[in-house]
Amino acid sequence: MPPYEIGDADLDGRIRALAADAVANHPHEHGDADLIAEMMVSALKLFRDDADRGDLKLVNAALKEMRYSFLVFSRYRDVRKVTIFGSARTPPGDPNYEMASEFARIMSDERSWMVITGAGPGIMEAGNRGAGIDNSFGVNIRLPFEADANPYIHESRLVNFKYFFTRKLIFMKESHAFALFPGGFGTLDESFELLTLIQTGKSDMHPIVLIEAPGTDYWQGWLDFVGDRLLANRMIAASDLGLIRHATSVPEAVEEICRFYANYHSQRYVDDRLVLRFMQAPEPGVVAHLNEEYSDLLVDGTIEATEATAVERADGDHPELPRLRLHFDRRSFGRLRAMIDELNTLVDTDERVDPPD
Repeated sequence: MPPYEIGDADLDGRIRALAADAVANHPHEHGDADLIAEMMVSALKLFRDDADRGDLKLVNAALKEMRYSFLVFSRYRDVRKVTIFGSARTPPGDPNYEMASEFARIMSDERSWMVITGAGPGIMEAGNRGAGIDNSFGVNIRLPFEADANPYIHESRLVNFKYFFTRKLIFMKESHAFALFPGGFGTLDESFELLTLIQTGKSDMHPIVLIEAPGTDYWQGWLDFVGDRLLANRMIAASDLGLIRHATSVPEAVEEICRFYANYHSQRYVDDRLVLRFMQAPEPGVVAHLNEEYSDLLVDGTIEATEATAVERADGDHPELPRLRLHFDRRSFGRLRAMIDELNTLVDTDERVDPPD
């Protein structure tokens, strides 16, 4: 692949030198000068493409929003976080408001998770209120009619966004689980985008729980629509419904999320093979069973227990953990979730599961 450059030897040399100088002697320098140089090249290419000022302002604002968000969340990288979605119009006293507050309280106080919301009123306020100011993040969108964040978020964990797309990126990137309460267009938008990202493999697998107070019939009606229209018309696979769970009680929702991380730890692709990392290695008999039960996940070969690859060891990517490796078809994510669920039954649910770094 040719180098990503401007095409002016003198200017490209100065860009590389500037990037090298910028990262030199940095305490956390990891040999990333090449990526810094490419980002500078992209900015200059955008200018040389005669992008108008509006496009330049869009890219500039988005990059600044992402940079600051990464900084805020980097301080809590070793803590699991659950995002709570739901209506900004749900008032205190509503059963779903009270349920969201109690869910966040238990996840924070009893399970040692932190809570992310959109920082607004309604269900978002309930989530931050339940988690408490010391365990809350706010990912706020600046709107003419809803500009201020709720009072249950410390300013050091509040990020304000101009654009929905950068805001949604941070939700997806920084969360280990998602709790979806009843809501309007925004909640449904976030729900479908989240499911699309996981169904297509553009996001790692995460637990997704649809939560509603008994008798609400919001998510059950949504699930009926998905079954009657999408599934019946073969627009999704039956296994895709395995990516979500429906709960009408707080303990049920909490257990579903924490159970997902009882044994499963994380994933990555190495040389086009999916590597799944676990806290406890499956016995050979379990691996043999997986090959019989989940052979439909494979392009070829088998599901095999393995040690960390050379790439993972070089990256320091949890080389101590046991692994399964498979040539995954990158389509059957609902079935992959079923296999992860089965592997999670090998251990008791731990209320304080260590998160991935």
